[in-house]
Amino acid sequence: MHMTQRDGALDLLKWLALLSMVLDHLRYVGYSIDLLYVPGRLAFPWFCLVMAVNLSRTHAMTTDGQWRYLGWLSLFSVLSEIPYRMYVPAPDTLNVLPTLALGLLVAGGWQHRTPQSQCLATAALVLAALFPERLMFGFFGVLLPLAMLLVIRRPWYFSLLPGLFCLAANQWQVLYDAVRLGNSLAVAAIATCLIAPWLGLFLLRHAHGVKPPPMRRWTYALYPVHFLILLALRKLIG
Repeated sequence: MHMTQRDGALDLLKWLALLSMVLDHLRYVGYSIDLLYVPGRLAFPWFCLVMAVNLSRTHAMTTDGQWRYLGWLSLFSVLSEIPYRMYVPAPDTLNVLPTLALGLLVAGGWQHRTPQSQCLATAALVLAALFPERLMFGFFGVLLPLAMLLVIRRPWYFSLLPGLFCLAANQWQVLYDAVRLGNSLAVAAIATCLIAPWLGLFLLRHAHGVKPPPMRRWTYALYPVHFLILLALRKLIG
């Protein structure tokens, strides 16, 4: 898979991941729209895939670039926590950005293989193992960017590996129990988790010629801002 400096397919994947995230969070706007849980399962693995693509560009993603990436994730992790807790009812985890930040350290340790990056990767794994209940998508969510990185240039069937990690990160026990009770949404959610990495890779490899608006650093601000917009919408219709 050849990646260009400004890849329209990658920008498309970013926009679709953002859309999936907003659809997922619309479940808390005030109406019973549990159906949106299913497309919402695409958001996190696609953001992890975007991270893996950036890390795989060894000519562009130097260790300095990784630290800038980590800095932006860390900054907006802090800025997003209050809007996240204002909008999501009784959250029992941090917002998703700390999970992505730890995942970046783990995948970066594998990619760069320097003593410093490997020490930080080990520390990130230890934190994820000690406090999985505080991280959105838990321990397997932290491993998902690495799983994406390992299969990004391999044949499509290797995408089953990150698909399994994605399922494990999405409370598979709860989904499995719901399937046993005949819940069709749980069946669809499990299937979506399993195919999300493959679908993302398919888009990157075959969505040639698309030119959506580029997503640059300003898009980090969309994460906390979308919580505030949805909160205002909930108050408006409430």
